Amino acid sequence: MPVESGSSAAARQAKQKRKSHSLSIRRTNSTEQERSGLQREMLEGQDSKLPLSLRSNLLDLFGQIEREFENLYIENMELRREIETLNDRLAAEGQTIDGGDLAKGALKTKASHSTSQLSQKLKTTYKASTSKIVSSFKATTSRAVCQLVREYVGHRDGIWDLSVTRSQPVVLGTASADHTAMLWSIETGKCLLKYMGHQGSVNSIKFHPTEQMALTASGDQTAHIWRYMVQLPTPQPVADISVSLSTIHSLNRISERENGENNHVIITGVPRVPNFHLHSIQSLNLKNDVDFSDKDEADCDAEGPNDCPSVRTAATTLRSHQGVVIAADWLVGGKQVVTASWDRAANLYDVETSELVHSLTGHDQELTHCCTHPTQRLVVTSSRDTTFRLWDFRDPSIHSVNVFQGHTDTVTSAVFTVGDNVVSGSDDRTVKVWDLKNMRSPIATIRTDSAVNRISVSVNQRIIALPHDNRQVRLFDMSGVRLARLPRSNRQGHRRMVCCSAWCEDNNSCNLFSCGFDRQAIGWNINIAALLQEK
Repeated sequence: MPVESGSSAAARQAKQKRKSHSLSIRRTNSTEQERSGLQREMLEGQDSKLPLSLRSNLLDLFGQIEREFENLYIENMELRREIETLNDRLAAEGQTIDGGDLAKGALKTKASHSTSQLSQKLKTTYKASTSKIVSSFKATTSRAVCQLVREYVGHRDGIWDLSVTRSQPVVLGTASADHTAMLWSIETGKCLLKYMGHQGSVNSIKFHPTEQMALTASGDQTAHIWRYMVQLPTPQPVADISVSLSTIHSLNRISERENGENNHVIITGVPRVPNFHLHSIQSLNLKNDVDFSDKDEADCDAEGPNDCPSVRTAATTLRSHQGVVIAADWLVGGKQVVTASWDRAANLYDVETSELVHSLTGHDQELTHCCTHPTQRLVVTSSRDTTFRLWDFRDPSIHSVNVFQGHTDTVTSAVFTVGDNVVSGSDDRTVKVWDLKNMRSPIATIRTDSAVNRISVSVNQRIIALPHDNRQVRLFDMSGVRLARLPRSNRQGHRRMVCCSAWCEDNNSCNLFSCGFDRQAIGWNINIAALLQEK
């Protein structure tokens, strides 16, 4: 019968296939036995530290693994032959199926092609998104939101700290490692007064809230309170200086004929006129820019501050620390001051009697900074022990302290804001914003690429200025969103580590100041409205 003959033929084909498969495996096993025998003979002739039994076991295991792979290879070849048979049938019937030429790797090519298309799409999308981010940064910089206005040069060593007076007249104060503190005119950049009463590096400077008094902390283990009286010079507009370069040369020639000697000095190709200020020459509208080297700037500007008045005696000297006094600040009202020292303690003094009122101890390592609340009797101190502490003096009978551990490295500074917030910066490259009502965890964390030094917060706009070790100054809001980065190049900005920043709310031309190890302070004009609009 046809059905029986067909079934018997199919059974015969399957039996032959199994027989051929078993024969191929037997041949493979025989060849593997011969091969393993040869390998064993070769291994026995080689020097080895392994025992013979262990080596024989390893050879048996490797032989089994090789047989398994060979069986898989045979099955794969049979599947390929079946796929080729199916492809021939489809080709004879005139049907085309995507990926039908599987034996030739068409399906694999299509899969790889689709994968490459997806990868290219992801790359294009990522590149477009990053391009938008970069373009936004470039747009912020191109609109000149942050602009350098003036440089205050005259110190002979790095500047550790700076501050702006809270009362009239509004002046800038700088504290330097050259053992001096200077007061500057913000508008003209001229040194108004130099304090020379310390015997060590001046590490901090803060002004009295209402009176013309300054508080400085020094490496000579003391803090000084000294009075100052300054008169701001009247700034001359640039339009009033209408002297051309040819006029300068003619003045030089007239001076030479009258005196019979060469009175002008060439400074980097520009003649210097007797009785003619260098900053006046710089303000001329010349086509060619004058490029002053660092040495020329230091030599020329170092002579200027020596001509300004100086104060050498302090009105009050605070002595009780056994180490470097790294920072000091006035409590609200100006009747008491607090100092922070490397002797791991912060001291509270009475200004009138200069007596020690309280010694705030508890930090495990040296203190780095101290700050007072603008409206309440609160003090915050930071330390190298990775913590900062909040001291409460609002109740005269109870002096409470709270310890906050939110950083993994030295806390370089912690400052109050007008509201109920504390902002702390650290060498662990983070800045954290805390709420005084709930100090268990920060409400915002800013992560940067460099250690953060003494930070400052704008009183009106609540913008945080971060000075970094990598010479950058960045601006963030209280929620941790980056607003801008101050420009820095070979011709403007700081050339070394930026140590401190300070805001000035009462000046239209310069509302942010920064200082660093390049021996200069810089006044910046920050367009707050543009920053907030960009945000």
